[in-house]
Amino acid sequence: MEIGFLGSGIMGKAMSINLLRHGFKLTVWNRTLSKVVFDKDGVLEQINGKGYVNMSTIDAETSIKISEAIKAKGGDFLEAPVSGGKKHAEDGQLVIIAAGHKALYEEALPAFDVLGKKSFFLGEVGDGAKMKLAVNVVMGSMMNAFSEGLALAERSGLNPDTLLDVLDLGAVSNGLFKLKGPTMVKNSYNPGFLLKHMQKNMRLALALGDKNVVPMPVAAAANEAFKKAICTGLGELDFSAVHKTLN
Repeated sequence: MEIGFLGSGIMGKAMSINLLRHGFKLTVWNRTLSKVVFDKDGVLEQINGKGYVNMSTIDAETSIKISEAIKAKGGDFLEAPVSGGKKHAEDGQLVIIAAGHKALYEEALPAFDVLGKKSFFLGEVGDGAKMKLAVNVVMGSMMNAFSEGLALAERSGLNPDTLLDVLDLGAVSNGLFKLKGPTMVKNSYNPGFLLKHMQKNMRLALALGDKNVVPMPVAAAANEAFKKAICTGLGELDFSAVHKTLN
């Protein structure tokens, strides 16, 4: 299988390295935003007879717009946003949430099996984007609650490492806390998933909530916390750096 991989940032670099290690023939393009799909020399000009898989997080409307443009030029489209950060990408442990052209999904499965531990096919274009936003709204809200709990323990004179141990043994034990907790306690926020990108996802999720008349007060508060973090210069750090706004 020959693959053109557009984007070699935090996630794209790890994902493309995994594909190369498993024998896939890869051409990598460190994308320029204005040239990815619609502009001159973008994807649309060469898509005829090829498949386009979008693995970034966008809203359903944008995904549908791209899909329609790709199909109008004779290509096939699959949205496949991923759940997971840098560490999951490096370890091939992402969760892939796909929707769109079913035959393209089947064709991409060997690559997905390298990139992730599980792939889901949800049906129509837009469903994958919506599912990813639902996942991220939970993750972003959890990170803010976790940050508040850590800050409360620290300000109360408690050992935050002990809090991590207690949480890990209780009903709220989860992979996010296990992965991020030890680095947050050390005040280390090397980016695995950029805070500014989490805020973007929260914003898109809240817009989806408005469209479907879903009250989302917890997510709205979490979004405000991420916005505050960006305003204080934390946008390029890991999204767990929202904790620094409570220090």
